[in-house]
Amino acid sequence: MSAENLNPGELLQLSGSYWKTCTLHAGVKLDLFTVLGEKKRTCREIADRINADPRALAMLLNALTAMELLIKDGDTWANTPQAALFLRKDMPRYIGYMILHHQNLVESWSKLDQAVKTGSAIRGRISDHSEEARENFLMGMFTLAMGMAPDMVPKIDLAGRKHLLDLGGGPGTWAIHFCRHNPMLSGTVYDLSATRPFAEKTIARFNMADRIEFADGNYLDESIPGSYDAAWLSHILHGEGMDDCNRIIQKTVNALTPGGIIIVHDFILNDTMDGPLFPALFALNMLLGTQSGQAYSEHQIKEMLNQAGVKKIRRLPVNTPNDSGIIMGICP
Repeated sequence: MSAENLNPGELLQLSGSYWKTCTLHAGVKLDLFTVLGEKKRTCREIADRINADPRALAMLLNALTAMELLIKDGDTWANTPQAALFLRKDMPRYIGYMILHHQNLVESWSKLDQAVKTGSAIRGRISDHSEEARENFLMGMFTLAMGMAPDMVPKIDLAGRKHLLDLGGGPGTWAIHFCRHNPMLSGTVYDLSATRPFAEKTIARFNMADRIEFADGNYLDESIPGSYDAAWLSHILHGEGMDDCNRIIQKTVNALTPGGIIIVHDFILNDTMDGPLFPALFALNMLLGTQSGQAYSEHQIKEMLNQAGVKKIRRLPVNTPNDSGIIMGICP
């Protein structure tokens, strides 16, 4: 394309796209979509329910309408089908917790230039944040996993396996789905003690307390107790540097019986490290929130597994809404 055909419009649109992001965040934080439910409501009705200024609220409602998240009819507003399905807190596929987690990250993202200059994190780890921020993160991870697990779990062959390690498993969502799909499988969720109440509540909710237990521990500082024939490492490697990732994988392999299977689920970059887009952006998110975390390439993850003695390493062909991938192998 010649220079005379270029214009700054696309760059300006990209620069201001966070306006839409903040508008969505505000709508979710104010719980507008739940308030609307299945009904049409006037601005005054909504304002009374959320204790908002009607003039300001009307601006927000109109912007959400322009974003095709609401439908305006005269002086009333209603949810679009997409908003009704994913943004109402009373719906099982609600993703608002992860959206609120994203809102918690906005301040640190605004300082990305500082992180690039210093090479240091701008914000603390999620375990250091407020109780509300931790809940948004844990509930966000739970709802995302609930959306992906029913499709992904059947593609991972755990037939004949008896005991699954869900390392850093948080609420235990993946262990729950693996055990539901494999009736002879039991599970152990190994994570920080602060996660225990939420995990045990989630496990009990799915009537899995007799098959899934929670074990307190820090897989960075401690060995992994117990013996397993399958291990699931979902979204934990990206929080650490290469050396710690190698230690985590080696500890996991040490806890597996011969022939045990190790499965890594993460945002996986291509081997040139410049795509896909979401993993590339997620690498920056780890720069902002950790001292040495990053997104890793398929080659890097396979090499970590290879160094721990894992054999028959391969990537599974799965499609996820956030470009995550799965690499697995067998312990000798």
